[in-house]
Amino acid sequence: MTAGARAYGRTIAVAVVLLLPGGPATAATPAGATAAPAPRPYPLTVALRSLGPAVIRHDGDIRISGTVTNTSGRRITGAHIGVRIGAAGSADTRGALAEHAARTTLTRADGPELADRTARLAPLDAHAGRRFDLTLPVSGLGLDGAGAYPLTVTATRADGPVLGLTRGYLPVYPDGTDLERLRTTVLWPLTDVPHMEALTRRTGDGRVLPVFRDDALTAAFGPGGRLRRLVELGADQPVTWAVDPDLIVQAQAMARGYRVARTPGSSDPQEAGPGKGGKAAAGWLAALRKAVRGRDVIALPYADPDLASLARGADPALAALLRRASATGTAVVNRGLSVRARDGVAWPAAGMLDAGVAGYAHRLGLDTVLASGEGPGPYGAALVAGGATDDGAVALGHGTTALTYDATLASLLFRSHPAAGAAGEPARLALRQRLLAETLTAVRELPYAARDLVLVPPRRMPVGVARTLLSALAEGQEAGWLEPSRFEVGLRDPEAGELRDAGGRPAGLRESELPPERLAAVARDRRRLRALAKVLSDARATVASVRAALARSVSTGWRGDAAGARAYQEGVARYLTASIASVRLVPKSTVVVAGGSATIPVTVANGLQQDLTGVELRVLSSRPERARAVDRAVDVRASRAVSRTVRVRVSAHANGPVRLTAQLYTSADGRPWGAPMTFTADVRSVPSGAVAFVAGGVGLIALAAALRLRSARRRAPGG
Repeated sequence: MTAGARAYGRTIAVAVVLLLPGGPATAATPAGATAAPAPRPYPLTVALRSLGPAVIRHDGDIRISGTVTNTSGRRITGAHIGVRIGAAGSADTRGALAEHAARTTLTRADGPELADRTARLAPLDAHAGRRFDLTLPVSGLGLDGAGAYPLTVTATRADGPVLGLTRGYLPVYPDGTDLERLRTTVLWPLTDVPHMEALTRRTGDGRVLPVFRDDALTAAFGPGGRLRRLVELGADQPVTWAVDPDLIVQAQAMARGYRVARTPGSSDPQEAGPGKGGKAAAGWLAALRKAVRGRDVIALPYADPDLASLARGADPALAALLRRASATGTAVVNRGLSVRARDGVAWPAAGMLDAGVAGYAHRLGLDTVLASGEGPGPYGAALVAGGATDDGAVALGHGTTALTYDATLASLLFRSHPAAGAAGEPARLALRQRLLAETLTAVRELPYAARDLVLVPPRRMPVGVARTLLSALAEGQEAGWLEPSRFEVGLRDPEAGELRDAGGRPAGLRESELPPERLAAVARDRRRLRALAKVLSDARATVASVRAALARSVSTGWRGDAAGARAYQEGVARYLTASIASVRLVPKSTVVVAGGSATIPVTVANGLQQDLTGVELRVLSSRPERARAVDRAVDVRASRAVSRTVRVRVSAHANGPVRLTAQLYTSADGRPWGAPMTFTADVRSVPSGAVAFVAGGVGLIALAAALRLRSARRRAPGG
């Protein structure tokens, strides 16, 4: 990259303060500074609902429409709507755009009101609203060449007081302007919070149906749902699809048949009803396969793990589980979508990249990390390439490359949540014009330098944000300053760089991380799964289901939903607890052993949904000289959901009660399984010869002990 491009990289680390239409807002106060008093709210809320054309390319008219709402408790008369263009003309830097958005009151920088371009407002009763329309000839606005011009629309009285205002931007790119196009890569994420549980239900015909904690994906996959609309909007667009393989797995499971828990996190598969989203899931998969044909596709790590949380102190064993899951997930995406997806891409929450995150990503086999382009400061770590933070690829060593994305635009997209329909028009318009202004100003900062820009929307991108983003990109491409690019282009020719620690992660990110005790619980569940697998006749389906659930337990999708994360992990734990506890010894109190040898029945309950194997029973005696088990261990096999009585041979030598303890062990490694069961064997009618033999044996033992003691005394000094 050129030195000019590096300078551009410095400019993108801008603190963004969004000024929502309708009133003043305050920016964050630096540490140690005294906060200025918050300005009094304006009595009128001004909101823009349409502005066209989005980009001014030639003479003609600009049409602006909006609404004014009286939010005060009194009637307001004598007001009008006016328009102002920034006094300094077009913004020279992206920092100037942020300054315009952050201003809460009218200043000289907003410029004078355009004469004869106002709209009179009829009297407004308290809480009443009015629509306004303005038509502005381009020739009378004083727009001087390409650039983003700050726009302020005010409601004022003739005597001067400002009653309300809103801000925006007028991007201007006259036909024939020939600046270097900004190569733009747009990530198009398809992720969601986890819905499928570890629990499965086996049907009478041998099928294994997964159980979902809720049926929310039915609406998301169906017509008008968020995930369905994202697929429809992204089809035929020059975007890079970023797909969570677990979402494909869940959709495929729904299409084949599934159940929905009546109580999320239940450990009983019988407490689940039929799911209703099979048709919607199948339709979504078909639409997605068509949409991604011939396009760039990234297979995210399975279940989109929270790398920052994991790097902070997860059990090393989880890395092996997640690495295996991600390899499987890539195959799922390739087969399910008929593509050759790119793998090995890590996406830390908020693009937070430090040495710990980079190291953990490397352990998972992820060689590319999407990272925020923020500079040193609040994000606790910075990418240093050639001495300056830059928006591009940075080689970090050990085969790891960081691809920085535009932090300002990512912040705009993340913070915007436009409502559907007419209610969201002001937010969608404000976002579109800001995106156009940001990208156009970026081009003007270095008008003849070839550069790459990576746009990363929120993981769970709202439909309104997706539509607005595509609209802004289309306008910028048609005007001529944006050019679609592929993901791999941004990775070419990375600069050598390093990670510089800057003192910790921001408080907001730390607070939303998975707590260490949750990660420890997931690691503990993994160990219990390994134990459970040893006693199953066919462990593959159960192991695959639980491993996937363990990966979902550490998903980035739980950020901001601590209760949901805890409930999901505890549901997995309850399932494992119930499964392990369902293989147990049925208690008994007393059995009668008649004669010198007999068999004792011990009942093993198998509450699993598949056959039990890999378990053996051992019985130990508290008085082996009176009664003991003949067999050291007896193999236990039981069909699914039944109890099996195992007969243990015992040899009795003396009448009377004997305490016996039965314990199950795993055959593979001889580890105890479950709790032991102690009972009494009442030995009766042992033949007299056997009793005499036992008594004689005891006598011989006593005699031998006496002789040994006498001999010892003789050898003792002084004996």
